[in-house]
Amino acid sequence: MSIFTPINQLKLTNVAIVRLKRNGKRFEIACYKNKHQFVTRKYSLDCEECMIDDVSRLLSLILEKDIEEVLQTHSIFINVSKGQIAKKEDLFKAFGTYDDTEICKEILMKGDLQVSEKERASQIETMFREIATIVADKCVNPETKRPYTVSLIEKGMKDVHYSVKMNKNTKQQALEVIKQLKENMQIERAQMRLRLSLIGREGRKAKEMLCSKMAHIEKDEWDGGTLEIVCLIDPGHLRLFDETVRSLTKGKGSVEVLNLKDVEEGDEKL
Repeated sequence: MSIFTPINQLKLTNVAIVRLKRNGKRFEIACYKNKHQFVTRKYSLDCEECMIDDVSRLLSLILEKDIEEVLQTHSIFINVSKGQIAKKEDLFKAFGTYDDTEICKEILMKGDLQVSEKERASQIETMFREIATIVADKCVNPETKRPYTVSLIEKGMKDVHYSVKMNKNTKQQALEVIKQLKENMQIERAQMRLRLSLIGREGRKAKEMLCSKMAHIEKDEWDGGTLEIVCLIDPGHLRLFDETVRSLTKGKGSVEVLNLKDVEEGDEKL
């Protein structure tokens, strides 16, 4: 697609239009399609360890570096295809600034990429598969400890009528899918096996604080003044365990990951 702006007759090719509605008005920016998709998916966060605000801040930092590669022009339009530039007063009312770069960054972070129905259907299909793959990789049947195949997860997603959200990354959506799948099938996050080395009184206190987060304790033994615990935990609690042990033992204790996933060999079958 080629677009001419009426101001400078600049020819824009390979255009991806990102649109954001604010204060009842439509604002659009012109990006390089492939670059927009690359930057907005450049870093995939493990979102069980961060909040959405952290994702927004990270994307903002990414755009500080890469925005020149993403934008075809820093102009903000009300209609890119027609080359209609937004008025400065409308931009200020909507975004509270006259800084075109900052406005472009906000539109990139919060706006919607405009794609054809065929492109959208292809993207949704790809994301659906990616979400199912993440869920299959992270989860097991809690009774058999066997992982589910991607095709079984996809079937489960269809059974709960899961709808892919184009503006959320696949890891965030995978966590949502796991919650919904629990309504219809036996599925849990695969547990992580840790070895804790806890020293003295502080170690005993650390155990008391973390015991409720241990799904299963396989070993709990004192060797001299050191307590060694081998346990299974939800992967989302790893940071809590590490920070608690380091803080209470003043760096003398340790947390060692023995297995990222406690699973049995072979796939789960219906």
